[in-house]
Amino acid sequence: MSDAINRHWLLLDRPKGGNFTEVLSLREEPAPVAGEGQFRVRTIHLSLDPTNAVWMQYDSYLPAVPLNSTMRGLVLGVVDQSNHPKFKVGDIVTGMGGWADYTISDGSAFGRVPAIPGLPLTAYMGPLGMTGATAYFGLLDIGRPKAGETVVVSAAAGAVGSLVGQIAKIKGCRAVGIAGSDEKCAWLTGELGYDAAINYKAKGWQKALKAAVPDGIDIYFENVGGDITEAALSLLNVKGRIPFCGAISQYNATEPPPGPRNLSVLVSRRARMEGFLVLDYNSRLGEMYAEMGPWVAEGRIKWKVDLDQGLENTLTSFAKLFTGGNTGKLVVQVSEEPAR
Repeated sequence: MSDAINRHWLLLDRPKGGNFTEVLSLREEPAPVAGEGQFRVRTIHLSLDPTNAVWMQYDSYLPAVPLNSTMRGLVLGVVDQSNHPKFKVGDIVTGMGGWADYTISDGSAFGRVPAIPGLPLTAYMGPLGMTGATAYFGLLDIGRPKAGETVVVSAAAGAVGSLVGQIAKIKGCRAVGIAGSDEKCAWLTGELGYDAAINYKAKGWQKALKAAVPDGIDIYFENVGGDITEAALSLLNVKGRIPFCGAISQYNATEPPPGPRNLSVLVSRRARMEGFLVLDYNSRLGEMYAEMGPWVAEGRIKWKVDLDQGLENTLTSFAKLFTGGNTGKLVVQVSEEPAR
């Protein structure tokens, strides 16, 4: 038996218009115990992602989180109990868990974190986690960049977007980011090496975007939707590609948002828009580790983790995703890292 306490966020109702504080409640109960063929993970870091809002509301690529159950989330943690032949106490693992101190797994939703010397565990929440895989496969598999092309990224200062532009630069492309403040734009062009960055909250930003892409847009990496999508579509080149990662501007809408009015340019430009899920690439994560790992270790990929403290503060942290309050990958530290 275990005398540990498990705090967990319980989903009580479907949110409407972003009222997450009204539908989630922090509860405490005795921590679950690993049964036969199972192991228990103590959460160290909890990933906060826009898709969490989707999981709360409706069935999508995963079923909606059932009401009166623990909110689903990606976690990185340490195995602290094990009755599983392939996972031992002390293993550092990452996978689909919950907004909770502890998760029980049969191994199907978790994998070990690869040991790359010199990298902190937070790297596996960012460039070497699902975030990095989303940027890597979305750009390279769906976008298929060629040297000399122009890549435009929306939500470019976010977890995924901040990596997409850097990968584009490594592949010899011109990278232009769209973000929500002058400070974020300065970070993109300064530390991250974007060629240009546009503050979409500034007056005349559409003209600024057009000026930043004199040769048009070959690849538009879509994270936002709405007016930004419409502006990018108007500048898309013939045979342009749009990896469709998400549309965060629409996740909390109470009414169906209007679609881009110029979607027909996909026909006239013979362009391609393709949605994708990073879960489809689980069997290929080794490819990402093999190429991204050295880029991160050598400092060619720079990354930032917005690290908040305490499971009890998860909702305050989560709100940042929808107000532009975070830069880089948003993570909550739930417990202390083990000595390594």
